[in-house]
Amino acid sequence: QVQLVESGGGLVQAGGSLRLSCAASGRAFSSYAMGWFRQAPGKERVFVAQIKRIGGYTAYADSVKGRFTISRDNTKNTVYLQMNSLKPEDTAVYYCAAGPEIATMPPAYWGQGTQVTVSS
Repeated sequence: QVQLVESGGGLVQAGGSLRLSCAASGRAFSSYAMGWFRQAPGKERVFVAQIKRIGGYTAYADSVKGRFTISRDNTKNTVYLQMNSLKPEDTAVYYCAAGPEIATMPPAYWGQGTQVTVSS
């Protein structure tokens, strides 16, 4: 069992930056890929970024490539999402996720979500 708790969301102006954190509990953390999804009002939840356990291999949605960076610290059971050059269309609830593979398969675990609002 893995529990995920996000933090770091908030209100920021367009062009600004935020860093999201996701603290995981449960011994399976280091075994799983970790990542982030987001859900804007009235839209479905979509993949944002993933980082694998081994080698730190990453994957990103095209909409965030070059602006967002995902990282993880296995010693702290934490995954991060550094978001730069934020745009109003990045406004959404951001969810941390974990699983064997989350970019192409439904995650096994979800956090409760944290709101990110980007004003124009």
